[in-house]
Amino acid sequence: MAYHEFDAKVDEFLPLRDVVFKKLRRAILLEELKAGERLTEIHLADKLGVSRTPIREAIRKLELEGLVIMIPRRGAIVADINEKSLKDVLEVRRVLDVLSAELACERIDEEGKKALGEACLEFERAIKGNDLRDIAQKDVALHNIIVEVTGNVTLRQMIDNLAEQMYRYRVKYLRDDSQYGMLLKEHQELCESIINGDRKMAAECAKQHIDNQQKAILSRLTV
Repeated sequence: MAYHEFDAKVDEFLPLRDVVFKKLRRAILLEELKAGERLTEIHLADKLGVSRTPIREAIRKLELEGLVIMIPRRGAIVADINEKSLKDVLEVRRVLDVLSAELACERIDEEGKKALGEACLEFERAIKGNDLRDIAQKDVALHNIIVEVTGNVTLRQMIDNLAEQMYRYRVKYLRDDSQYGMLLKEHQELCESIINGDRKMAAECAKQHIDNQQKAILSRLTV
């Protein structure tokens, strides 16, 4: 387990239990902790150099987020991605992304158009670099710009609430590099339609983008 996402400068002022929680959650989202893997307090405490108390508290919070399940006589286990949870999250995200795209078409200004165009190019560079983490980060950045240019704070908050779950699905999707060509094309079409103010096309691109992710992830779950 790498745990290389830890940033001491960012986390040094957080309570220890929150630092441990963030660390374990990131490890799960990046599949450094695999689905079905058992989380033992003693082992994790030794790895992270902390007592068992913050480990126990972090596991409890992870369970509330659905990233960990408790199994009798086995303890805490990293939860798997199942078809129901995937469909539930993407069903909501699809609606929010379509709304974001439609509002972005109406409200994006020249500065936003420039930022979105640059984000699309950054994503293309990340695809060529074939670095999973960089691709995921640039993917998130691009979609964040679309939401930001809507100026809708409530929409931003709703999407943020789904962010962690979406990141887990996004990483699983991006592990399949056979999808990169289609993903790049989808992003280019989405960005172009928003920059051109084509509300109907932007909505369709956003919907198709989520639908294709769901189809690809489901195919990987059944392998």
